Amino acid sequence: MNKKYIGAHVSAEGGVQNAPLHAASIGARAFALFTGFSNRWKSKALTTATIDAFRKNCEDNGFSSSQILPHDNFLINLGCPDAEKLEKSRESFLQEMQRCEQLGLTLLNFHPGSHLNLITEEECLNLIAESINITLEKTTGVTAVLESTAGQGSNLGWKFEHLAHIIDRIEDKSRIGVCVDTCHSHSAGYNLPDPQGYDQTWKEFDEIIGRDYLKALHINDNKRELGSHIDRHELIGKGSLGEEFFIRLVNDPRFDNMPLILETPDPDNWANEIKWLYSQIRN
Repeated sequence: MNKKYIGAHVSAEGGVQNAPLHAASIGARAFALFTGFSNRWKSKALTTATIDAFRKNCEDNGFSSSQILPHDNFLINLGCPDAEKLEKSRESFLQEMQRCEQLGLTLLNFHPGSHLNLITEEECLNLIAESINITLEKTTGVTAVLESTAGQGSNLGWKFEHLAHIIDRIEDKSRIGVCVDTCHSHSAGYNLPDPQGYDQTWKEFDEIIGRDYLKALHINDNKRELGSHIDRHELIGKGSLGEEFFIRLVNDPRFDNMPLILETPDPDNWANEIKWLYSQIRN
């Protein structure tokens, strides 16, 4: 039997305790959320009442921590060449990890970082690894999950080699992982919709990074073409990845027992997309 946990990045409006309720309402079996502000360095402290309500709503709706993929705020750049902004990023990332600890969450998804054309790729990747090591030393129980990127601008993480470079330099390898975003990786040049390209992509992932590090997927179609290095998500089956790719993906046992998260552009359609994806699973 397929053990697919498909969901979406849901709103936490009114408090994080509402996110599991929003997820359940669209038929999700997994979900992502921001545990604080998505566009500020600091968020309000979580109250005991909020933490308790979040945990209860997760339990009542059947969501375990392994099915929940929180995302950090978008200001953080753990490879920033500017010393002051790097320090702010590290402080903010630590707070994000601590919020996950408080909520009983075991994963934190984030974009690796950007060199801003001021330092080399290698220097930036080394800074990212250093930033992660510093944070892991100060926290427990939460795995830092690197997200594959499209390679837009100076963003790193679009090659599996980038992610492997970071992982190689992480001291506690039990607390580092990867989330592959299907739209991003297709834009980065991985030919996922082609059956041979699909097999080759995951073969490369296993050889370069290692399958054990794969913790989650962001399942998004792509408004742009293969190798565009542009990050534009599209509705499932409506972009350059296409329906057949997603049918192949939901029937692939490699992606059992991990969060498969939609970030497609129409939240009102998530329930339909989740229902369609589950309907394509062959028992």
